[in-house]
Amino acid sequence: MKLKHFLFIGIFTLGSLINAQEIKKNVIEVTGVAEMEVEPDEIIFNIGIKADNKNQLAENEKLLFENLKNNGVKNEDIKFKSMYQNIYSKTQKFTKSFQFKVNAKTNMSKIFEDLNQKCVINLNIAEIKNTKIADFRKTVKINALKAAKEKADYLLESINKKTGTPMEIVEIEDYMSDSVLPMAFKSRLANVQMETADATVDYSFDNIENIKLKYSIKTKYEIL
Repeated sequence: MKLKHFLFIGIFTLGSLINAQEIKKNVIEVTGVAEMEVEPDEIIFNIGIKADNKNQLAENEKLLFENLKNNGVKNEDIKFKSMYQNIYSKTQKFTKSFQFKVNAKTNMSKIFEDLNQKCVINLNIAEIKNTKIADFRKTVKINALKAAKEKADYLLESINKKTGTPMEIVEIEDYMSDSVLPMAFKSRLANVQMETADATVDYSFDNIENIKLKYSIKTKYEIL
């Protein structure tokens, strides 16, 4: 019985010493930040068409699809969104909405040049994105962690100390998504009415701002 009693005391004492040592460790807390600009390689557009009757709507839809496909938009990159019938209106009784996706190889200028302006009621950008954005995010986060380590190194070196084992690594939550709609481009094309659209507007990828990624990593390192 005494042996068990002493054993428990020994374990308790050892645990207390370990905890005391952990508490006494001196640490440095730093935050690393990294940024990167990524060129977009996809744009998703919303487009709406109108008609006075169902037959005309079907014909307008056919013309739209032919235009998109002839200019490099794949069939699977065109999606139906909604259809609406207004029984009280004398004009625009039927409307139908779609989304279509273009990439850097798509002849965007030709698409908009060939659109039937009389049947298109609106055109706006839904998303601007990069298909490899997840890989770029990883790179930026790794660079942010490296920046934190570098900061800890030169700060401790200034007081003749060294960076030890990382005690804590915390990713600071960001609110950026994988798709970005740059405001400069958004304001220009947020709701283009095709009847009055400026034919000289440059719809190419060269006219789109880069997607900006920025991440911060907070770390704690043991001071040696």
